[in-house]
Amino acid sequence: MELLRFATAGSVDDGKSTLIGRLLYDTKSILEDQLQAVERTSKARGDEYVNLALLLDGLKAEREQGITIDVAYRYFSTTKRKFIIADTPGHLQYTRNMVTGASTADLALILVDARKGVLEQTRRHAFIASLLRVPHLVLCINKMDLVGFDQAVFDGIREEFRQFSMKLDVADLTFIPISALGGDNVVSRSDKMPWYQGPTLLHHLENVHIASDRNLIHVRFPVQSVIRPMSAKYHDYRAYAGQVLGGVLRPGDEVMAMPSGFTTRIRSLELAGKPLAEAFPPMSVNVSLAEELDISRGDMLCRPGNPPLVGQDLDAMVCWLSESTTLQPGARLALKHTTRSARAMVKQLHYRLDVNTLHRDEGSAQLKLNEIGRVTLRTTVPLFFDEYRRNRHTGSFILIDEATNATVGAGMINGPAV
Repeated sequence: MELLRFATAGSVDDGKSTLIGRLLYDTKSILEDQLQAVERTSKARGDEYVNLALLLDGLKAEREQGITIDVAYRYFSTTKRKFIIADTPGHLQYTRNMVTGASTADLALILVDARKGVLEQTRRHAFIASLLRVPHLVLCINKMDLVGFDQAVFDGIREEFRQFSMKLDVADLTFIPISALGGDNVVSRSDKMPWYQGPTLLHHLENVHIASDRNLIHVRFPVQSVIRPMSAKYHDYRAYAGQVLGGVLRPGDEVMAMPSGFTTRIRSLELAGKPLAEAFPPMSVNVSLAEELDISRGDMLCRPGNPPLVGQDLDAMVCWLSESTTLQPGARLALKHTTRSARAMVKQLHYRLDVNTLHRDEGSAQLKLNEIGRVTLRTTVPLFFDEYRRNRHTGSFILIDEATNATVGAGMINGPAV
């Protein structure tokens, strides 16, 4: 069964947690004791209805304040698909959480309060989704019940956001009017909005086409580990374990090992000890080669005529995630890219990007928590990478503080630095 990962975002109190609670409730993905706990908490808070948002607000501080702070992951499935939801915070100070939740998403779902329209946070989260190359964007105009299910309100918000989205790189944009509290157009079609002829939210999530979003052309297989069993029974066995991050692998295919440049053919593919006819993203498999080459963790298998870029100087966009430190030119950090580790130095900070106005602040000397900027990095060893727009996996990396081992930055590669 196909898996869809999607992240929800939007301004504070736009109803993200309520919407996800409604999806879980209407698809019967809630255990009875969970529902009873929510009913008790709703009654204790004085709510006149079962507050489904409490299903997502797992932290005590979230329930007390009625807001989302951490990224909450939830899982549910229908007969058509499995879903992983990342409910991300709406506050400005939690921008890094939104980056975390959307980095692996196939679809970003941004909520807008029908009474307030498109706000600064709406634009910010739409820009971050565009920056992270999330292939599909859904704008849900929520709380339509509070504006009398007025079509003119929906049309106005849709046109305003469409004008803004022209500045972004958004391939697929969908607008859906909903009321998460009442369940209108969430799972079931609402008879209160007969003027809307599009799909319900769940129908769209079940049917949005995501198979072509994965890069099936450029073969990328970073080696995670070398499998050499100690048993005498398997003394001739050697395989390379890893995740397919691009392309399709089949027995008999010619591949090239990076960085050596030697070529060979795939002898066999295995998954959980069983042979495979082919492997494709995001499968994790064992690859056996026809010849014994010197391959270790951090190396990469690719097609001989279609290798990744190789270099030590990277031009990248970085979102800074650390509260205690800042990113400054000259800083030295550990870098993790696919299965390859290196040390990196920040050679230059070109500009800090204002995610509200999309203005470039070229006079900025540092990046602070939640800020995004364009940098040039120099690594101690060559990396095998692609541009982020071509492959989100081989085009991304994380930065780590060597002193604390804390992840302090997330980066997206624009290409080799010139």
